Amino acid sequence: MLSIFILIGAYRYYAQLAERFGKTKWHFGLLAIGIYLGSQIVLGVAYGVYKGLTDPAALEDVNYTGFSLVNMIGWVISIAAVWGIYQLLEKKFMKENLQKPSIEIEKIGEVSESQQN
Repeated sequence: MLSIFILIGAYRYYAQLAERFGKTKWHFGLLAIGIYLGSQIVLGVAYGVYKGLTDPAALEDVNYTGFSLVNMIGWVISIAAVWGIYQLLEKKFMKENLQKPSIEIEKIGEVSESQQN
C-alpha cells in the first residue's frame, strides 16, 4: 500500500518537472514509475539471490507482505534513486534552457531595427 503512495508522489513529482520545462508530463511520470519499480525489482532479485546463496531453506518462508527491514530499506533506496535521477534531469533541462536563445532577446533586436528606419 505504501508503494502505491510512493508511486503517485513520484509520478506527480516528475510531471511537475516536465511541466516546468515544457515537456510531456505523462512521459516523465511513467519514467518515475519505471525507475521506482525497476529499482524495487533489482533490489528484490539481489536480496533473493543473497538469501538463496546463504540459506536456501529460507526461500520457502519468504513473506512478500508487511513491513520488514528489507522492505523499508528497499523503499528508501528506490526513493533515493527516483530523487537522484530527478536531480540529473533537472540539471540537464536547466542546461538546455540556458543554451536556447530566448524569444525575448530576438524580439528586442527586431524592435531596435524598426525604430532605426
